[in-house]
Amino acid sequence: MVNLDLYRVFSKVAKCGSLTKAAEELFISQPAVSQAIKQLENQLGTTLFNRTHRGMELSAHGGALIIKNVDRALELLDEAENKLMELKSTATGTIRIGASDTIFEYFLAEKLVEYRKKFPAVKFELLSDVSPKTVEQLKSNKCDVGFLNLPIQEDDEIVISSNVMHLNDVFIANENFIELKDVTVPLNELEKYPMLLMDSSTVARKAITNFAQGMGVNFRPDIEVSSWDLMKRLAKKGMGIGCIPREYAQRELVEKQSLFEVKTTPSLPVRSVGIALPKGVAISYALREFIKLFKNKEEI
Repeated sequence: MVNLDLYRVFSKVAKCGSLTKAAEELFISQPAVSQAIKQLENQLGTTLFNRTHRGMELSAHGGALIIKNVDRALELLDEAENKLMELKSTATGTIRIGASDTIFEYFLAEKLVEYRKKFPAVKFELLSDVSPKTVEQLKSNKCDVGFLNLPIQEDDEIVISSNVMHLNDVFIANENFIELKDVTVPLNELEKYPMLLMDSSTVARKAITNFAQGMGVNFRPDIEVSSWDLMKRLAKKGMGIGCIPREYAQRELVEKQSLFEVKTTPSLPVRSVGIALPKGVAISYALREFIKLFKNKEEI
């Protein structure tokens, strides 16, 4: 087995040309240096130095033959260690972040600004897509961290580190459905109305479909949409009753001019946004500091 400490002592003696001086620079005793050289010579089966009145000289058929390779190998190891130390203590490089357009807009935008003020040297690569696609990007090393709509199917190649935002799904409508305002209606009552729902491949659509079917309710959307903004626009025009996280329609609902919340019994279950990381991949210092922005102090 290679003993790197022995080679480090050998290299230092070669540079210093003296056992005593090498010992001083290595902060060990002179006998320890001498013993290390003898041990390495025994392992290699050759004499590494000629001991002269001027000090320690590399032997022509021993130390002189290997010194360049040894020094280069030690330099490479030092470079590798320095890179790892840099990852642990310096916020540099690029963080590749995967999330949906809505999560970027309503949740991540302010965090990105906050982080940039603290670590201006770090760059961002924003990969906008639906949660299932973000999972695939994490698994194929195209993404460093993902913010996913939960729940998602378990996957052995990613880790959900924490939930960072709650999503309260609600139904929204405009004055065309005034009979539903300021009352609470059974969930199955909405089967009679035109519905605006997200595309069937999205986590949000699967969540409401599974919950409703568990209640014996089967929503058949009149219109399927690909974005929350489009759903809000159509709902404002009276095209149907939408289902959207309250957090994404807060401004319209607070203004109480264009849309109102349709209350149901039972109400829809709370979902969440979670941070996902690829399993078994080292986390850089820059990424670790970014993730800290989303955790409670007791979790860090």
